Amino acid sequence: MKHLISCEYNFDNCCVELKFSDGSMIAIDTIAVENEVADNMYQRSELDYLIYNDLVAYADLILNGDPETYLKTVTEYKLLD
Repeated sequence: MKHLISCEYNFDNCCVELKFSDGSMIAIDTIAVENEVADNMYQRSELDYLIYNDLVAYADLILNGDPETYLKTVTEYKLLD
C-alpha cells in the first residue's frame, strides 16, 4: 500500500502536488477543479480555504470525495435583491 509522503501547493503552476512512498506523484490542477465544480465565488472561496489551511483534506476531497455535494453542503449564500 502506498503512503502519502508529502503534499504541497505549487504557486508556479497552481497545482497541489502529492508524492507517495511507491514513487508515484499526482498533481491536481486547482484552477481546473474550480472551473469544473464551483458554481459561484462562495464555493471557490471554500476550495481556496482548504488549499491554504488543510491541503491534505483538499486532496482527499478531490481524489476520493464528492466535491459538488461538499460545496453545496458547506457554502451558504444569499443573492442580493
